[in-house]
Amino acid sequence: NRVWRICEEKQEMASKRILKELKDLHKDPPSSCSAGLTLLTKLLFNVFYEQLIVKTFKGPVAEDMFHWQATIMGPSDSPYSGGVFLVTIHFPPDYPFKPPKVAFRTKVFHPNVNSNGSICLDILKEQWSPALTISKVLLSICSLLTDPNPDDPLVPEIAHMYKTDRAKYESTARSWTQKYAMG
Repeated sequence: NRVWRICEEKQEMASKRILKELKDLHKDPPSSCSAGLTLLTKLLFNVFYEQLIVKTFKGPVAEDMFHWQATIMGPSDSPYSGGVFLVTIHFPPDYPFKPPKVAFRTKVFHPNVNSNGSICLDILKEQWSPALTISKVLLSICSLLTDPNPDDPLVPEIAHMYKTDRAKYESTARSWTQKYAMG
């Protein structure tokens, strides 16, 4: 079936790109971030690495490659300093032509991150480009922690606090960081 073959080709292209980004991340990780496959996928990845390179292995490993976990260290010049934030990354089958879905798993007090962990960041939506990489996405999220965008909030109440009472915002963000992102 022609449609099925086109879908398989797109997914294979996405798998190749994801594999390249994984290798690049291991060679040159962004500062204060680490990312990669989940533990189970790492084990499978190690077992089937050569088959993936030569494109002969077909099965659940290719699908698992589409789900990563990342760790973002709270930037030192922010109220998130000292925090370790877990982030999940889900790649769509047509990656890199569609953006990955990235969400915080660690609770964070931030105007651009809601209680579900969803992140309001233009490059994860309308400003996505296939030229962007996960490394650049993680760096942008780190930058967002340092410099929130209260004019495009997911949580208007936190954005209002950020604009009108910065000390209270920073104190609350520090408190949440200590409670949820430190041990």
